[in-house]
Amino acid sequence: MLNESEIKELLEKLTQAKNEVTILKGKLNQINKQKENWFKKKDEINKEISGKIGEIKGSKHKRNDLTSQVKNLKKTRNDLNKQINEKINEIKKLKDDYKTACDKHNVQGDPAKLKKDIEALEFKIETEPMKFDKEQKLRKEIKGLKKQYAELSEVTGVWDNVRKKSKDIDKLKKEANAIHKKVQDMAKMSQGHHEELIGESKEIDDMKKAEEEAYQKFFEYKKQFSDINDELKKKLDELKTIKDTLDHNKVELDGLKRDKDTKAFKEKEKEVKEKVKKKAKLTTEDLLVLQKTMMDEEKADARKGVKKAPKKESSNKTESKK
Repeated sequence: MLNESEIKELLEKLTQAKNEVTILKGKLNQINKQKENWFKKKDEINKEISGKIGEIKGSKHKRNDLTSQVKNLKKTRNDLNKQINEKINEIKKLKDDYKTACDKHNVQGDPAKLKKDIEALEFKIETEPMKFDKEQKLRKEIKGLKKQYAELSEVTGVWDNVRKKSKDIDKLKKEANAIHKKVQDMAKMSQGHHEELIGESKEIDDMKKAEEEAYQKFFEYKKQFSDINDELKKKLDELKTIKDTLDHNKVELDGLKRDKDTKAFKEKEKEVKEKVKKKAKLTTEDLLVLQKTMMDEEKADARKGVKKAPKKESSNKTESKK
């Protein structure tokens, strides 16, 4: 059996151990809160990254689709330009043929103008009222022009072909210009999506850095939590050992023989608290009173729902990195 001095020493150790357990539990709660906050932040950043990656995929799809359309339009435009160049070469050859025909028939001037003159005179006779002799004169002039135009049929045929080719070229150029404008507009849109991709990719890089920093903070607090939790377990084991020793020696911890509600106990409790304040030497009885008071206060806190340190980490189930 323990003597009074040994019991007193154990009670002092018990009080000290309980105080240390309370402090460790408070630290554990604070660190656990920090740890969970950093894990939550890391998780939130990860979700933002996933959302941004989805946006990038959309921009990339749009860019690639526009790039493909631009490629096809460029091919169509190049085909049209090829046709234009071919027709230009044909016109050059026709103009050479036209010059040869003019030299052969000793033609001067423009047969096309001759045809326009004939059409203008015919329109004038049909639409303008005039005297008979004037009309006859115009008809005679038209007849002469037609005869002249007929003599130049070979030349005019070549020229008509030149005009037809020129109209075809104008049509092809108009179509090629429209496609070229469309190519420019789509290329501009594609470039815009490409620049968006670059910007969004940079954002993701920055977010990944922030996620890594948040994880490192979480990991630091997790290690602190684990270290303090181990320390708390040791202290609780120490506390249990002391209690077991006291119990074995029949030292009452759950209550004193006197009633706590009696006036005598109240006075003794007040006396012990004064000694503690003044840092006076405590007797074994004083320590028992103090121990009883502390245990009753703990029970009262428990009934009020005072938060205890968590037994395990809630983020351990969801942690993605090691």
